[in-house]
Amino acid sequence: MYLYNSLSHKKELFVPNNPDLVKMYTCGPTVYHYAHIGNLRTYIMEDVLEKSLRYLGYNVLRVMNITDVGHLASDADTGEDKMLKGAKRENKSVMEIAQYYTDAFFADCKKLNIKTPEVVQPATGCIAEFIAIVEGLIEKGFAYVAGGNVYFDTSKLENYYVFNDHDEEDLAVGVREGVEEDTNKKNRNDFVLWFTKSKFEDQALKWESPWGIGYPGWHIECSGISMKYLGEDLDIHAGGIDNAFPHHTNEIAQSESYLGHKWCNYWFHVHHLNTDTGKMSKSKGEFLTVSLLEQKGYDPMAYRLFCLQSHYRRNLVFSWENLDNAVVAYQKLVAKISTLQNGNDIDEAVLAAMKERFVTALNGDLNTSLAITAVYDALKAKTSDATKLAAIADFDQVLSLNLLEAAEALRKKEAEEAAASTGPEVDALVAARTAAKKAKDFAEADRIRDELKARGIEIIDTPQGTKWRRV
Repeated sequence: MYLYNSLSHKKELFVPNNPDLVKMYTCGPTVYHYAHIGNLRTYIMEDVLEKSLRYLGYNVLRVMNITDVGHLASDADTGEDKMLKGAKRENKSVMEIAQYYTDAFFADCKKLNIKTPEVVQPATGCIAEFIAIVEGLIEKGFAYVAGGNVYFDTSKLENYYVFNDHDEEDLAVGVREGVEEDTNKKNRNDFVLWFTKSKFEDQALKWESPWGIGYPGWHIECSGISMKYLGEDLDIHAGGIDNAFPHHTNEIAQSESYLGHKWCNYWFHVHHLNTDTGKMSKSKGEFLTVSLLEQKGYDPMAYRLFCLQSHYRRNLVFSWENLDNAVVAYQKLVAKISTLQNGNDIDEAVLAAMKERFVTALNGDLNTSLAITAVYDALKAKTSDATKLAAIADFDQVLSLNLLEAAEALRKKEAEEAAASTGPEVDALVAARTAAKKAKDFAEADRIRDELKARGIEIIDTPQGTKWRRV
C-alpha cells in the first residue's frame, strides 16, 4: 500500500514497524461544540484508512484522544480555553459540556458508519502522563519555566518546521496579525507544555504539578495519550491538514525530544471541506452538522459518498447542488443493486478480478474515487448477480455505505407499496376465481390462478376460505 507521507512530501510504501500490528493515532475532537461536516470529512477518511488496512490483512490498534481541557482559542497559546468558552455559552460545567458533545460526536460518527477506535481517551484522564513528559523535557534541556508556565524551547531543534518549507517569518507565532505575543517565551515559536494559575485564574479544571496548580497545553495531550497506549513508536498519525501546524509540528518536537528517537513514520492529513466563502469553521458561528443535513432530508450515507467521491488530499467544495448530486448517485446505485437476485452461482475468477481492481484503488494512496468506480464496474460486469452482490458486500467492508442494506430496504418498500396499491385488485380476482369455481367454470378459475401466479401471487385454498400471498 502506498500512502502520501506529509513528512516526506511523497508517496511511500507503507511498511509498519511490526507486521503483526499497525499502531495508528488519530486526533479526536475538542468537545466544546458539535462537530461540523468539515470535521467529519477527516474522520470519514481516517475511518476508510483504518478499514482499508484491516481489509488488506493488517491488525490495527487505533487510539484517539478527546480534548476536554487545554485547547485555547489561539494556536499561539493565548485566548480562552475552548471548553470554558463552551461552558459559559451554555451555562453548564466544563465536564457537562464535555460529556454532552462527546456523546453528540459519537452519535454523528454512528450515523456516518465511522468505527469507534479501540481506545478513546479524554485528556483529563492522563494528567500524570503529561506531567511526566514535561518533567522529562525539562531534565533533557528542551523545556523551561517562565512566568509560571512551562514552555518547549524550539531553538534546541535543528528543524522545527518539519511539514513545510515556509519561511519562519511566515509561520512564526507572535508575528501574525491578530496574535498577541507571549513575552514569557524565549523564542516566538516556543509553545506551552503546562499552564499555571498565574496566567488563567478562571480556568475551570486545574491539577497539582511541580510548577504549581494548572493544566496541560493542548499539544502535550496527544503525545502523552499516544505513548500511554501505543508505546514509543507509532506507524500512522492522522488528522486534518489544519493540524499539521502547529499541533502536529509541536507533537513531533516534544515527542522526539523526550524519547530521543523518531516517533512516527507516516503522517496522513485530510484536506479541508470548503464552502464558496472558504473553510468551514466553528469560530465563524455558521457551520453545518449531520443533524442539520438530516433535518433537511439528507441521508448521512449520501454525505459519506460525497466525501468518498473526492481524494482526501484535495480540498472538497461543499454546496447543496454538489450534495444533491451525491444523493442522486447514491439512490441510483442502491436502485441498481436492488434489482440483483442472489444465488449460489458466484464466479470466483471474476470476483477475484473485481477485488483486485478495488485493492489497486486502495493501494494507490487511498483513491476512494477509483474504489467507488470499482463498484460501478462490478455492476456493469457480464457475470451473475450473485457475483456482483458478493463483490459489493466485500467492497462495502471499507466503503461502509450500507449498500446491501439500503437495497434490501428499497425492495421491501417497493413491495409494500405494490401490495398497498394492488391488494384490492388481487382480492377482486380471488373472489372472481371463487365464484367461477362455484359455477363449475374451472377453466376460468384456472385462468385467474395462472394470471395471479404470473404476477407473483400464490393462491392457498383452506377450509376457512381462499387466501393469497406474495412469493
